[in-house]
Amino acid sequence: MKKMVIAVLCILMFTCMPVCFAQNNTINTTNNITNNTQTINNTVQTNNELQGTEQIVEIKKNAEKKLEDYKQEYGSDAYGLAAYILNIVRIYSIPFCFIGIAIGAIYQYVIGIHKLDERDKGFTMIISFVTILVIAQILPLIFAIVVKGWRG
Repeated sequence: MKKMVIAVLCILMFTCMPVCFAQNNTINTTNNITNNTQTINNTVQTNNELQGTEQIVEIKKNAEKKLEDYKQEYGSDAYGLAAYILNIVRIYSIPFCFIGIAIGAIYQYVIGIHKLDERDKGFTMIISFVTILVIAQILPLIFAIVVKGWRG
């Protein structure tokens, strides 16, 4: 029963994770008969590649804008950069720690049935990743309270 619960939790975890896929808008045509259609297809592919680079540039501009917003909000370049980095760590720690917890659960409940030392390794991994997750989620809040509340 434990194996089934762990398997279902792992499947739910991997399917429910927020994942950002880059959009690839290339047109693959197999029957280019005339030079005219080849030129049109090349133009469309070039436009799609430009849209992809425009999306990357837009993402970079949004990141720079968020960084500037943090710098203005905290009133200092150092505090703004620290808050921006803590926010990024907070966001990316969730899937990283869930994967680590799932691997630890596999070590503890699946492999640990036969090997006792692997069971202890799995338990240690679960505790470690839960601790990292809690610290990564609470640290930006503590930083904001200390910098904004006590600094004034």
